[in-house]
This record gives sequence, structure tokens and C-alpha cells, in this order.
Amino acid sequence: MRSEAPHDPHLLAEVRHAAASVADRARHVRLVPERVGPYADELRADGALDGPAGDGEGPWTAGGDDAEQVAGRVIALDTVNFGSGWHPLVRKRLGTSGARTMANGLSAWLASDGGVTAERLAHLDTDTAHVVFDQPHDDGPVDELMGLFTVALNDLGHLVRSRYDGSFLALVEAAEGSAARLAGLLMEMPFFRDVSTHGDLEVPLLKRAQITSADLHRAFGGRGPGRFHDLGSLTAFADNLVPHVLRLDGVLAYDDELVARIAAGELLPAGSPEEVEIRALGVHAVEALRAALAERGLDVPSWRLDGVLWARGGGARYKAVPRHRSRSVFY
Repeated sequence: MRSEAPHDPHLLAEVRHAAASVADRARHVRLVPERVGPYADELRADGALDGPAGDGEGPWTAGGDDAEQVAGRVIALDTVNFGSGWHPLVRKRLGTSGARTMANGLSAWLASDGGVTAERLAHLDTDTAHVVFDQPHDDGPVDELMGLFTVALNDLGHLVRSRYDGSFLALVEAAEGSAARLAGLLMEMPFFRDVSTHGDLEVPLLKRAQITSADLHRAFGGRGPGRFHDLGSLTAFADNLVPHVLRLDGVLAYDDELVARIAAGELLPAGSPEEVEIRALGVHAVEALRAALAERGLDVPSWRLDGVLWARGGGARYKAVPRHRSRSVFY
């Protein structure tokens, strides 16, 4: 059964336009144009663009099961690919980040007792979520995150069960090989509807709705359910790490007050002007870098540049400086 949900083929162009519009009016974050070209040259010189950025094995990479299980696992993992604002408070596995701890816990659960099914996700409860993600009850933020994970996975189970006859592959196939269409289909679930406002401007950023097609592409090696004819139209995946890297590397500049608030560990309210500007300017800066590389004869899609910058953010220099935190279901 195919979903009849509306979709807009210009959806990803709207993300770019909105990010550029925020850049034009932003008060707390700005692009540093004179750094864009030199930074593009630096990325070329240090070999960062030589490999298949973002294609390596990571917390969301699927295993070697049949296509239905692979698709289900990838989509389920991206359904809970949020929570960075809570990660400083969660219990982590030794030497493991909050994001990877959550992904590893869900991956293990999905691989057990019959694998990933829509019914299983639809019936997940919060007590089970605490077990799956190995998190103690705290009557506070961790309980809140486990509750949000439960709602997100329930929503996915209900959607796949009711619209796609319980098949995750059918959901992917309904996108007809279009990453933009898949993003639109996923936006039927509220936690994928990553649209904020900046004054009177509507700002779609769609981090997880976009990254799902990229992760399916990785998991299936760009073949079958992982083949999307418009993959190159994906933008950067607006989060809190890529803008952090761009700030420390001088491509983005934050005002002094915002820097001080982040350094102090203050949570930025989700949807606040500062938080929207950080995420939107991250997307906009990646588009500027893509254009600069194109001028130098290199065609590097924005989603691959995102992977390069995300990997760069794992370096000690970037980890030593706090990045912004916001409790959002979108990243």
C-alpha cells in the first residue's frame, strides 16, 4: 500500500532558500565570506575530500540482513537520531558517545527476538525503552528522552503498519527513488517535521528526514533501496557539530554573548533565534563551500561535505571546546 501523502519536489530547494534567508537577517551568527575560499583550499590540501566522506561504517550503518531488515533498522535508527541536548546526562558505554550509546542499544534490540517489525515498534513502552537504551529512571531529563524515543518509534511503527502494510521497504519504495520525496513521506511523523520559524520566516531544515536517504544509500551501497536519483540535492544535515567545526575554523562567527552562553553550558531553547541561526548558517556555509569547490573544479555534494566536517569534529581540538546544546527532537 502506497502513501498518498503530499510531497513537494522543491522541498530541498526550500531548505537552501530558508537557510540563505536566515543568513541575510541573522543577528547572532554570520558567515565569514573571506574564509570560504581559503577553507575550501585547506580541505583539498589536507586530503579531507579524497575519500568517500560519510560512507564509512558508523553507528547507523546497517548489517548484512535481508533488505527489509536493513531498511527497517536504518529508518528506526534515524527515527531516534536526536537527543544531543540530553547526551551529557545519559549513561554512556565506556569510551562511547551519547549518540553511539543510543544507536548501539537500539541496534542490539532490533537484532534480537525476530528483528525489526512495525508491530514491535508500535508497541514499545517507556519501561522497555529504558532497558533498550540502558538508561536508569531519574524522574527528570533522562526519563524525558526515553519518553520521546518511545513516541518516535511508536509513530514509525504505526505509520508503517497503517500505510505500508507493515513493510519498511514499501515506505522506501513509495519514494520512487527520490530523496526529496522520502523526506516528505517521513514528515508525516511529527518528530521528522523539522520546521522552525525565524521572525515571520518559516525555516525547514529537515535534518533527519534528509539523512535517512543518505543512510539508506550507505547501507545498500547506492543500489536497490539505497539508490536515489536526487541524492545530490540533499543539504547539510543541520545539527550542533558541523556549525561548531565551522565556527572554530573561522567560517562562521558567533556574537560574544552567544559564545559565552555556549561556553557556560547554557541550553539554547529549541526554536530560539540563536538556535535557528546556528543550524541554518551551518547549512548555508556548506552551500558556500560547495560553490567554492565547484569553482575549483570539484563537485562535492553538500551531504558529503557534511560528512567531512562531521568527521573533523571528532578531533581533540573540536572536542575541547563546548558546542551548543538544545533539547530538540530534530537533532
